[in-house]
Amino acid sequence: MRKLRIGVILAGTAAALAGCSSIREQRGFVVDPVLMSAVQPGIDNQRSVEGTLGRPTFTSQYGNPTWYYVSSTTGRRPFVRPRIQAHSVLAVKFDEAGNVLTAERTGIEDVVYLTPEGATTPTLGRERGFLEDLFGNIGTVGAGGPGGAGGPGGP
Repeated sequence: MRKLRIGVILAGTAAALAGCSSIREQRGFVVDPVLMSAVQPGIDNQRSVEGTLGRPTFTSQYGNPTWYYVSSTTGRRPFVRPRIQAHSVLAVKFDEAGNVLTAERTGIEDVVYLTPEGATTPTLGRERGFLEDLFGNIGTVGAGGPGGAGGPGGP
């Protein structure tokens, strides 16, 4: 009976300690150093990069086409907000023909932590109340604007 009680206590202690352990989560692109180093400027193009690394996490909207492969490893304890333990970004820049110009890798040292100030975002313009939002357009839809056009079906 005593051995059973000790076994139950040890099992309960092990379960309690397992509940306090850190939870690691991999998010985004799975980093493979061999594949990442396989991307060579002047040799590869968009098709070969996609075949090697897969689809990017996101792409640039302006300037030279750039594909970003983002990877983060977070760790957290139960009931606590996750913290970033490792973070890397591979930015592959292409020229207009789709050939690789550069492949740059950055890490957690370039991560910027932002803290918002207050609960609202300041905007330009005037403050409108609920009733103004609700009833503000009554009488303006279809009314003649500058130039005399009365809207759909008007003169």
